[in-house]
Amino acid sequence: MIANLLLFPYWVTLKVRHLLFDKGIKKTYRPSVPSVCIGNITVGGTGKTPHTEMILRTLMEQEEWFGKNIAVLSRGYKRKSKGFQQVPADGRAIDFGDEPVQIKKKFPMVTVAVDASRKEGCTFLTEPELVKTSKKGRRCIHKDFPKADIIVLDDAFQHRAVKASVNIVLVDFNRPIFKDHLMPFGRLRDLPSRIKAADIVIVSKCPNFMEPEDKEMWIKKLNLREDQHLFFTKIAYDTPAAIYPEGDPRYLYAKNLILFSGIANDAPLARQLTSNYKIVKHFNFPDHHKFSRSDIYSIRNAADNFPTSVIMTTEKDCQRVRDSKAVPESLKTRLFYAPIKSSFFSEEDKERFTAALLSYLK
Repeated sequence: MIANLLLFPYWVTLKVRHLLFDKGIKKTYRPSVPSVCIGNITVGGTGKTPHTEMILRTLMEQEEWFGKNIAVLSRGYKRKSKGFQQVPADGRAIDFGDEPVQIKKKFPMVTVAVDASRKEGCTFLTEPELVKTSKKGRRCIHKDFPKADIIVLDDAFQHRAVKASVNIVLVDFNRPIFKDHLMPFGRLRDLPSRIKAADIVIVSKCPNFMEPEDKEMWIKKLNLREDQHLFFTKIAYDTPAAIYPEGDPRYLYAKNLILFSGIANDAPLARQLTSNYKIVKHFNFPDHHKFSRSDIYSIRNAADNFPTSVIMTTEKDCQRVRDSKAVPESLKTRLFYAPIKSSFFSEEDKERFTAALLSYLK
């Protein structure tokens, strides 16, 4: 009751803001090319990056988008650079954000850019010549900047000023929006009713096996419109890979493991790793954490205490680890990350999702 009273001003502010956009009082911008918005209603932890990668793979498999210039536009959370930037293949997380760098390294043929203003970012991607004449200090890194044929907007559902061709909203299976509260008493950054504005809803991070009753419960609780599409996905971890070229794969056969991460929730990864390792030390850093010299020193101390252990982190964190100049050579041979993928429960679900996605992009 007290929480509801304290949150009332925030609730009213969100309600008024959405009303202004819904009534057309606040104007929206529609990109001149098809666009896919991937977002959520909660603060982090729903798996936007692996789902963005899944959508990129889906588009590349389609005849109508194969060979076209696919672009990803992100904010570039906690980056040091300003304005519009194109992410190069050798980009650093400190300059562009860990997620855009991760996507660019995995999809070098995709144009990846960052801009806090999604509207201006879309304009630059579709009309590259405007980058050169911008008066706001925005710039493009590369001279060869192809015009985007389609834009994937990462974490842009709350950016009402941009209207995408299709809105995909993720909901964490382990933290349903109908059981959560607005910040700071919960992890909702927007009204739960905003789920109605999604075209496609994905319940992410589901257990590997779901009873039909579980899906029925979600269908009932979310209470979506008849024309909205609902899907369920799970995450899978691939064989760990070395962060540095000097990584020694023999450490992967160790019995003990040191785990560190700077993401919203590393519990799924920890559960996965305990099937093969005993976690002897676990470091939890804040989301998008920049690893300091002191952090690396703490990890090195743990490594010294368990000299035969392998050291593991997440795929997103490894981008920021590479930025650190404090990692000693002795640690580089033992540092690995666990690649992650999101997938549907069946090939039929994947085909239904692909059909729904493409129907909005025509």
